[in-house]
Amino acid sequence: MSEATEESAPITLYRLQACPFCERVVRKLDEYGIEYHSRFVEPMHSDRNVVKRVSGSRTVPAIVDENTGVTMSESGNIVEYLDKTYGGAN
Repeated sequence: MSEATEESAPITLYRLQACPFCERVVRKLDEYGIEYHSRFVEPMHSDRNVVKRVSGSRTVPAIVDENTGVTMSESGNIVEYLDKTYGGAN
């Protein structure tokens, strides 16, 4: 697995337990062997203030990539970003 401690991982993934959209991002991070730190957030959408502070939205999954300075949400966008940035697909 590529999950790492918060201090060592360049990517932080904000996610929910058993969220299929979050798992899609986890699979892509694992596919590329990218180290990341999972931050599990509140199940109640209205309580996800930590996600709103970093991404401007309360939706998950959301990532913060310290390597590139990118913060984004929505699994489709994240997977596309990971493919372009770490997968060598152009």
